[in-house]
Amino acid sequence: MPKYIFITGGVVSSLGKGVACSSLGLLLKKRGLKVTLQKFDPYLNVDPGTMNPFQHGEVFVLDDGSETDLDLGHYERFLDESLTKDSNVTTGQVYGEVISRERRGDYLGATVQVVPHITDEIKRRARKVAEKNGDVDVVITEIGGTVGDIEGLPFLESIRQMGLENGHSNTLYIHLTLVPYVESAGEVKTKPTQHSVKELREIGIQPDILLCRTSKPLSKQIKDKIGLFCNVPSHAVIEAIDVESIYEIPLIFHQQGLDDLVCRHLDLACEKPDLTKWEKMVQRIKHPKHQVKIGICGKYTNLRDSYKSIIEAFIHAGEENEAKVELSWISSEDMEKDGAEKYLKDIDGVLIPGGFGERGIEGKIEAVRFIREHKIPFFGICLGMQCAVIECARNICDMKGANSTEFDRHTEYPVISLLAEQEKVVDKGATMRLGAYPCNLDKSSFSFKAYGELSISERHRHRYEFNNRFKEVLCKAGMRIAGTSPDKSLVEIIEIEDHPWFVGVQFHPELKSRPLKAHPLFRDFVKASLRYKSSKDLKMVGEKEPLTKR
Repeated sequence: MPKYIFITGGVVSSLGKGVACSSLGLLLKKRGLKVTLQKFDPYLNVDPGTMNPFQHGEVFVLDDGSETDLDLGHYERFLDESLTKDSNVTTGQVYGEVISRERRGDYLGATVQVVPHITDEIKRRARKVAEKNGDVDVVITEIGGTVGDIEGLPFLESIRQMGLENGHSNTLYIHLTLVPYVESAGEVKTKPTQHSVKELREIGIQPDILLCRTSKPLSKQIKDKIGLFCNVPSHAVIEAIDVESIYEIPLIFHQQGLDDLVCRHLDLACEKPDLTKWEKMVQRIKHPKHQVKIGICGKYTNLRDSYKSIIEAFIHAGEENEAKVELSWISSEDMEKDGAEKYLKDIDGVLIPGGFGERGIEGKIEAVRFIREHKIPFFGICLGMQCAVIECARNICDMKGANSTEFDRHTEYPVISLLAEQEKVVDKGATMRLGAYPCNLDKSSFSFKAYGELSISERHRHRYEFNNRFKEVLCKAGMRIAGTSPDKSLVEIIEIEDHPWFVGVQFHPELKSRPLKAHPLFRDFVKASLRYKSSKDLKMVGEKEPLTKR
């Protein structure tokens, strides 16, 4: 039987349960165990695919095409493994399955209730993720939301039942809570944690380990007090202090013996973890030799979680280039109003990310024009690539009014158009081109130089594509088709030949970047931006007036 670890959260949301799960998963994997991770999301949506990024953050797409919560990005990055749709379970999925069975008569006329039918389905899905992965030693499951949320109660009841069914040595409960520092009192306060654990115990779950999120170190006296009032041994009160980089968290947990505690509780005989490479990576992140400023011109810049995987991909790419990547967040709507020069004149490279809808599009297109004309390194992802195609069509090929049919159905030059298989689609959820698809590269391209191989696989999430009717005229104007689907029906990558580094991709490379293995395109984009900064600095030195001889 696999061992099950359930991680809940209390007091407030956004304490970092996803990173805590990922960090523990990494530590156990480094000890030689086979680990998989899973998230239970209590919302009624079937998946986050139709949710506004301002509400939910980014949608993390898996190889199998599942649209999932952004925490699965943390899971994959820390474990360096690709997960499947079984790793993200929502209330919408659970109720959908139970209602379908009721309609088929599978319950033989029984009254369908939350207990046992909904809870049984949740438990089935918790066990399914272990069965699908085969020979799993440990399943770590994060319960989304905060203890006390009404919608989370069926999930908490389910994991309570699993503790009884699996036995104490096969089940571990970890509760992540907040220990705030009150400035006026000059001390940390344990009462929120006490109340959170009290609420969890009223449901029937006694946490075995507490992870205490805090901005100040916790003294032994504070840990003893928390342990006493929460019925947890003080050595199982683990400090989850604020850190400079989330990649420090596994090291902090290991220093406090979290992985040892888990292994003892679950009777897991395993070796000590070798964290040498991870420690070196963290040191390079914290102590970079260089710095580069990269602008992100997007439409969801007010919520950084909308671009979570992009942010992490830049951390990985910066580490490999021994550089700190300073991100400058630029609203494409502001760019539309004020022009590009105001925001891009001091930037070393620009990334235009994906998105949907017409808002801010002209600002993105204006940014591409400025970047292309001033030879600034450019990286366009999904909609960013499409904006680059539109800009080239308008300003190089003189196709006035060229556009995507997403924004102008009647444009004379639809250089970006709806995928053929999308024309009759009515439902919005899970109907885009989703998941991993192969791509063949042009050997003379920036992209081939980055990847070092002719055939790659990347994850997609889009409805619109490059219109092949305009391929010839755009290529004659200096655009290079650097990557296509194997049958050449879909343009995957475009580049500008007469440019230091100008790459637009239809897929989402940020989804496959890893802390110890930066994505090749992000790595080379940061490298190109460092070169651009260096040449700019040399030019500025050369332009200075010579010193007058005395």
